Amino acid sequence: MLNRQGRESAPTGTSRPAAAGMPGHRGLQLEEPLSFEQGQAGRSGVDLPPLPVGEDCLGGLARQGEIGLPGLSEPQTVRHFVRLSRQNYAIDMGAYPLGSCTMKHNPRLNEKLARLPGFADLHPLQPLSTVQGALELIDRLAHWLKILTNMPAVAMSPAAGAHGELCGLMTIRAALAAAGDARQRVLVPESAHGTNPATAAICGYQVESIPAGPDGRIELAALTARLGPDVAALMLTNPNTCGLFENEILAVAEAVHAAGAYFYCDGANFNAIVGRVRPGDLGIDAMHINLHKTFSTPHGGGGPGAGPVVLSERLAPFAPLPYVVHGPQGFRLVEQAGEPGHAPIGRMKSFHGQMGMFVRALAYMMSHGADGLAQAAGDAVLGANYLLARLSDVMSASFPGPCMHEALFDDRFLKDTGVTTLDFAKALIDAGYHPMTMYFPLVVHGALLFEPTESESRESLDELIATLRRLAAAAQAGAVEDFRAAPRYAPRRRLDETMAARKPVLRWRPAQGGTAK
Repeated sequence: MLNRQGRESAPTGTSRPAAAGMPGHRGLQLEEPLSFEQGQAGRSGVDLPPLPVGEDCLGGLARQGEIGLPGLSEPQTVRHFVRLSRQNYAIDMGAYPLGSCTMKHNPRLNEKLARLPGFADLHPLQPLSTVQGALELIDRLAHWLKILTNMPAVAMSPAAGAHGELCGLMTIRAALAAAGDARQRVLVPESAHGTNPATAAICGYQVESIPAGPDGRIELAALTARLGPDVAALMLTNPNTCGLFENEILAVAEAVHAAGAYFYCDGANFNAIVGRVRPGDLGIDAMHINLHKTFSTPHGGGGPGAGPVVLSERLAPFAPLPYVVHGPQGFRLVEQAGEPGHAPIGRMKSFHGQMGMFVRALAYMMSHGADGLAQAAGDAVLGANYLLARLSDVMSASFPGPCMHEALFDDRFLKDTGVTTLDFAKALIDAGYHPMTMYFPLVVHGALLFEPTESESRESLDELIATLRRLAAAAQAGAVEDFRAAPRYAPRRRLDETMAARKPVLRWRPAQGGTAK
């Protein structure tokens, strides 16, 4: 198999078993048991003083048996988690081309500001008089989100994308109910994110799919044929999950509104158009914004996420509680219904939102400025089209013409090679890269979806492109067994993904006459 530099590398190991008499280490990658398997009774990394009272003072709550925590020394604990962290791939290690996820660089300036005293040590139950600066920051961030989208209102509390979708659809449902309109259907294009139909179903709507056209975009004729007096909303992703701008979006909005329905836009891909296109100008009624995609706040374990929802004038009165208002006495949180002109849907969560993410997002906006955000969007689109142009002769592009922020290929270039999209992705791990998104969007067979973002330099993209070209050539040359054996150099070999999905083992249990699991 070819390594990242294209040189032949000898295969090693299978599932990393220890050789006879050896611990299974390889270079600086160290094998070790689970923390529970290392633990020993009576061992601890801390010394605790004896209880000054007897067990009779515990009200009968004294522990009756072991609680199942491993007994580890401090060095054992530190080494264990450092070793685990080295098995993770991260944006700080290399290109992370997951399509539809926008794995962009998280500037360290943002992290520094989020750790400032007064932000890092806030408590949600502090008196409002002690958090005026934090409320002003939330208000300032909300202001710029409204400016960038040309929308009159924004709900800041939703926790991430799917939660934002729920917020938007709940405001739509509330607006229809207030008008005495009991519509039952929500239309969702085939190219939408999978959370869109799930959100509509959770809100009690019947979901109807709208087919994508041969160009990867929504078919306007199919949409208008399904619009009717029982349609509550259309949930459209723009740019969509094929990495394409919906170029008939104005006509789509006009048709939806003419039918008395609302236009919900999934804003997960706002990173491709921020500073260049304002969703409010497109006739959108509600759109969530992933701060962890567009405005560089961390993903996943580095999160949590944040998904503010911008709302049109018709939906603004139904925005959830709480929200920040600014008056003569300073900033305050409206936490109860009763404000004139407002009929809030209630709370989406206990408190106002993810303060650490708000700090990071505003820092990103202020350090870039409006021109810088527009350039970031342009660079993201440029990088994706560079990838598309450099690979289209060896990989099969799914749709003709340029793309937006992500380049989409399908598995036609692997036809008759015996190599699948999954095999190709696993081989990319051996080459030193996190794989692209596989098998999504579902409208494309064997999809390979790449999103380089604006974070990658031309040199970084050239290295990724060269690796992908070598892998495509190896597949065409018949190196099927090499692909099926990949990954060879990861901490673990290929898993049984079907078994992992259907019968996951999510908890370690001590051995009872057999093997621990």
